Amino acid sequence: MNRYINLYLLEYSINSLLRQKYKNIFITTILTFLIFILSSMFFITSSIKNELQYSVESLPEITVQKLISGKHYDIEVSRVDEILSITGVNDVTARVWGYYYFVNAGVNFTLVGIEQFEKQYKNSLQNLVDATKNFDESNAYVGQGVKEIMSKNYFKEYFNFILPDGSLKKIDIGGTFKSDTNLESNDVIVLSKENMRSIYGMSDEYATDIVVKVANPDEVVTVAAKIKLLYPDTRVITKNDLKVSYQNIFDYKSGVFLALFIVSLFTFFIIVFDKSSGLSSSERKEIGVLKAIGWSLDDVLKEKFYEGALISIFAYLLGIFLALGFVYGLGAPLLRDIFSGYSELKVAFELPFVFDIQTMVLVFFLSVPIYIASIIIPSWRVATMDADEVMR
Repeated sequence: MNRYINLYLLEYSINSLLRQKYKNIFITTILTFLIFILSSMFFITSSIKNELQYSVESLPEITVQKLISGKHYDIEVSRVDEILSITGVNDVTARVWGYYYFVNAGVNFTLVGIEQFEKQYKNSLQNLVDATKNFDESNAYVGQGVKEIMSKNYFKEYFNFILPDGSLKKIDIGGTFKSDTNLESNDVIVLSKENMRSIYGMSDEYATDIVVKVANPDEVVTVAAKIKLLYPDTRVITKNDLKVSYQNIFDYKSGVFLALFIVSLFTFFIIVFDKSSGLSSSERKEIGVLKAIGWSLDDVLKEKFYEGALISIFAYLLGIFLALGFVYGLGAPLLRDIFSGYSELKVAFELPFVFDIQTMVLVFFLSVPIYIASIIIPSWRVATMDADEVMR
């Protein structure tokens, strides 16, 4: 270790920093804050992208919705057999789903209807049926976020749904619904289609939409075109359309935040540039004294390198640590809403932990080397001058 780190110079650097502790505390605070903001943004981005990727990949290849004058209406279940007869279609399911506003908590739940013996269109739903072994269609299975909200409102064993005629429908809570992502399962209540239709006042002849599975991914566009030709009153959405839509929304929100961040980063670079343009009179005098007592140019630069490294690496580690706690410990309040959207009607979800080493490396090179350079460059300029010239 001693071959690479001069402990005497390191000790001198620490004492030098302590002699100007208030100034260095201020610099460390600013640098830590910038690293904290940058790291938090990247951590949130990685987590939400990971959630969206899983959610979109679990969707069927094609979704068919009925439109009348641009408005979404329930679609006839009888169309399932006609779509299933199209060449290339592997499976077709009429979905019954929707939102339910729970006025006591001011949140919207997502209701999903299934039948025990039909082939489920998502693996998470099939896992629920398999896990319960004997799926009780009289019960409801709720996401973790729904369970917490219901418990806070004293609905621990059952929940009362309000039907269209104003009467109550009591349904027991059979267990918790889990999925690969919090984004998918946190606000979900899984019910039988019969219970769903009674809650929405929907006839057995109708469904919310129809999802289609295609055996060959290369045939998705062709099958979608055939469905559109068969039913001109429908909107046919492919999985690729949803990916593009989600990505555009996410990129737009990322761009807004990135623009704000660039302004802050530009301010930091101006401060660094101003610092690199020259040293204060006390710093110049210190270097002059060191040269006068025999310090070489190499010793001066090493001591200044230690000063910059101590401050920037400490700020980097502290900023990363605070960002991890803020994002994955506190759930990134306020900052997360920039990407996921803010709504009092939305059930909160936890950001999954995603260890992105590229993010940490990128933040390191955007902060530590830049700050060290802002210390080394002006020190080198002064250290190359004669000691008496510097002292004057």
